[in-house]
Amino acid sequence: MLIGSDNIASHNEELLKKHQNKFAFTVSEIVDTQVIIQKLIDFQIAIPSWALGTGGTRFGRFAGGGEPRSIEEKIEDVGLLHALNNASGAISLHIPWDIPQDYKAIKNLAAQHNLRFDAMNSNTFQDQAGQENSYKFGSLQNVNKAVRKQAIAHNIEVIKHGIELGSESLTIWLADGSSFPGQLNFRKAYQNTLESLEEIYDALPSNWKLFLEYKCAEPNFYSTTVADWGQSYSYVKKLGDKAQTLVDLGHHLPNANIEQIVSLLLMEEKLGGFHFNDSKYGDDDLTAGALKPYQLFLIFNELVEGMDARGMNHAKDLGWMIDASHNIKDPLEDLLQSVEAIMIAYAQALLVDRKALEIAQQENDVVKAQEILQDAFRTDVRAVVAEARLRSGAALNPVELYRSLSVRKNLIGERGLKTMATGL
Repeated sequence: MLIGSDNIASHNEELLKKHQNKFAFTVSEIVDTQVIIQKLIDFQIAIPSWALGTGGTRFGRFAGGGEPRSIEEKIEDVGLLHALNNASGAISLHIPWDIPQDYKAIKNLAAQHNLRFDAMNSNTFQDQAGQENSYKFGSLQNVNKAVRKQAIAHNIEVIKHGIELGSESLTIWLADGSSFPGQLNFRKAYQNTLESLEEIYDALPSNWKLFLEYKCAEPNFYSTTVADWGQSYSYVKKLGDKAQTLVDLGHHLPNANIEQIVSLLLMEEKLGGFHFNDSKYGDDDLTAGALKPYQLFLIFNELVEGMDARGMNHAKDLGWMIDASHNIKDPLEDLLQSVEAIMIAYAQALLVDRKALEIAQQENDVVKAQEILQDAFRTDVRAVVAEARLRSGAALNPVELYRSLSVRKNLIGERGLKTMATGL
C-alpha cells in the first residue's frame, strides 16, 4: 500500500490550526527552536526488517495479518512508515532471512521509497536448513573449528550482500555462552571468539564498521561470551578502529546505568550505535519510551553532550535503529510510536542548558543540576517534533493517519490474513 502526498496534505490540513496553536505556545517557552527542528528533520532511525511482523514468546505467536512475506514487501512497509513520519529512512536487513535475489531491483525499490540500507545483521544463533554444522554449543566461540569457520564464512557472506546494497556496517550479536558451570572454558571461549572476529574484521571494506552487540543473559543461562559493554569493548579495542560497541537498551542487568555506559564508550570513541526498545524485566523488546521515558532522555542527554564535545554529526556519526518485538500490537503502529518517543527524547536533550549544567556540576550544586535536567524533560516538545514532520512533508499525527486510512486492513486485503513475516 502506498500513502500519497494528497493523503498527508488532507490529514495535515484538518489538524493544522490546532497544531499551530500548540506550536506557537511551545516556541514561546524554548530557545533555538529552528535549530532543533532542523536537527529533528535530519535525524533518521533505521527500521529492522524483522520487526515488521508479529513477534512472539516461548508460549505463542499471535499473527495480526497482512505481514510482509518477502524482502520487497518489507521495504514497502518501511517506505510506508517513512512516508508517515519522514524519520524512518533506512532498513536494516537480517541474513539469511532477507537474502536479495536481484540486488539492482531491490536497490531500485528502496530508492523509490527514499530508503537506504542500514547495518547488515548476521545470524549464527539459529541453525538453517541444510546447514552442515550446528550452533547448539556456540558459533564464533565453538570448540569445534569447523563450526567457527562456518560462522565466519556466514558473516563474510553477509558483508558481501551489504556491499552490493550500499550498506556500510555489520552488526554481530552472538548467542554464544554456556548454561551450566564447567560446560565452557571462559578463557578459551574468549580467545576463539576474538580469533573468529579478527577474520571477519579483516574482510571488512575500508569504509565499513563492525558493531559488536552484547547481552547479559539469554539464551544461555550461566554465561554469555559477550555479556556486557566491558567485554564488547575488550573485543573491539583489540580488533581496530573499524570495530565499535553496539548498545541494545534491553541487554543489561536490572537497574544498569546505561547513560553512564554510553558516555564512557563515546569518550573512548568506541560507541557504534543503538538498538532502541524498552523493558521492565529483561530483554522485553517493548516500544521505546513506553516504560522508562526519563531513562531514554538521560541517555540522549549524554549522547548530545558527548557528541557535541567531539564535534560529531548527530544524524550520521552513530547508528540509530529500533529493535523491537510485537506480540499484541500492530507492528507498524508500534514502530511509529517508538520513533516518536525517540524523537521526543532527542528534542528534550537538545533543550538542556549545557552552560548552566556545567556550572552547577562545577559548584557541586546537585539541586540545580537536577532542576536543569528535569526542566528539559518536563517540557512538552511534541509540537516541535510534529512541526519537523510537517516541514518535511510527513504527517502531523502518523498513527492517526495510519488508522484513518485503514492501512492494516488494506495490507490484509493485499497479502492475506494468515501471512507470516520471515524471521523470529
